[in-house]
Amino acid sequence: MVKVIIIDDEPSIREMLREYLEQHFSQDILLVAEADSLKSGLALVTEHRPELLLLDIHLSPGTGFDLLEQLPDKEFEVIFITAYDQHAIKAIKAGALDYLLKPVDGDEFKTSVDKALERIRDKDSIQNKLEQLINVSSEYFRGTEKKRVILKTTEAVFAVYEEDIYYCHSDGHYTTFYTRELGKVIITKSMKKVQEILSEDMFVRCHQSYLVNKRHVLKYDKRGTLIIKTTAEIPVSYRRKEYTLARIFN
Repeated sequence: MVKVIIIDDEPSIREMLREYLEQHFSQDILLVAEADSLKSGLALVTEHRPELLLLDIHLSPGTGFDLLEQLPDKEFEVIFITAYDQHAIKAIKAGALDYLLKPVDGDEFKTSVDKALERIRDKDSIQNKLEQLINVSSEYFRGTEKKRVILKTTEAVFAVYEEDIYYCHSDGHYTTFYTRELGKVIITKSMKKVQEILSEDMFVRCHQSYLVNKRHVLKYDKRGTLIIKTTAEIPVSYRRKEYTLARIFN
């Protein structure tokens, strides 16, 4: 059975998660411990070596990221549990990690844990590059480093600095990132999902299918396109023209 630890400072949330585990995963998961703080959580993870953590973002006297960074071996999956905190959620998404919002919905919980179990069973899965994912989310959360985002393809996981992304072009459920170091990287995410993980102060949605890094824009020409440093021409839709020019050139 897969060993799990719940770390959350709210007793009602721990009880809810415990009930969901019993209801949906009594044959697959063994709840080995619960903790209500960073210190107790760290001790229990070190002692029990779980395969799955259900981890609160805000833990007295620190955060879930503080706990993870103190663990030298991250041979487990993690699902963050958080109240509605836009900054925390964006950081988690930047690292392509999983999370659940409080109060936790039972169906969403089951879906999230099912995915975690699949990753645990597939030890060679590229999904299991946990340390890299955590580092990206932690940096984003604290704002201590240049922001990176995780891009997962069918063959690899890339950590890309936002400033190295020229622009993004979506085609249905796929989005192509055009980057300085890696060239083109195609991921399975819609433009809406991509926009959620990139910094609003750096990227401008100039067209339904395009998101451009304003720091790489050289000019706007009368044909209705943005010219960027790679000489690529990015279309600007008529209804987004005023907004786009204001965001980039004002």
